[in-house]
Amino acid sequence: MSFSERELFARLIKCEAGGEGVNGMKAVATVVMNRVHVPYGEYQRVCQGSLRSVIEQPYQFTCMMPEVYGEVNPQTVWATPPEQQHYDIADWALAGNQLAAAGDCLWYYNPFSPECEPYFPRNRTGSYFNRIGQHCFYLPTPLYAQT
Repeated sequence: MSFSERELFARLIKCEAGGEGVNGMKAVATVVMNRVHVPYGEYQRVCQGSLRSVIEQPYQFTCMMPEVYGEVNPQTVWATPPEQQHYDIADWALAGNQLAAAGDCLWYYNPFSPECEPYFPRNRTGSYFNRIGQHCFYLPTPLYAQT
């Protein structure tokens, strides 16, 4: 199934952060667009500034994986149709807006605990910046430029 970039983005926002409120969804949208626009490192090299390439890059977003830990993933962009608020947030981010609380973060994850790790991913390319709802957000460290 092929979706327009806007549709795919709205679906990703809903699937990744639909239960996190408006700021949580805007934070996720900010991270996705930061990856689109980062001028160096892995996302620039691999995705070349393409929203679709960022979203479809393997193993980046749980909602894009048909399987997780060897089990069928019931929560995917294909099974999660967006509502108007998800399109509105996608349009907001596509228009160049950012949530300041997510800054220039390139990563987020839900640790399923009250504490956020100081670095993410494991290769220490991101350092903890902020927590919004259940998600921890991470800024690129100087190591990211080498990816």
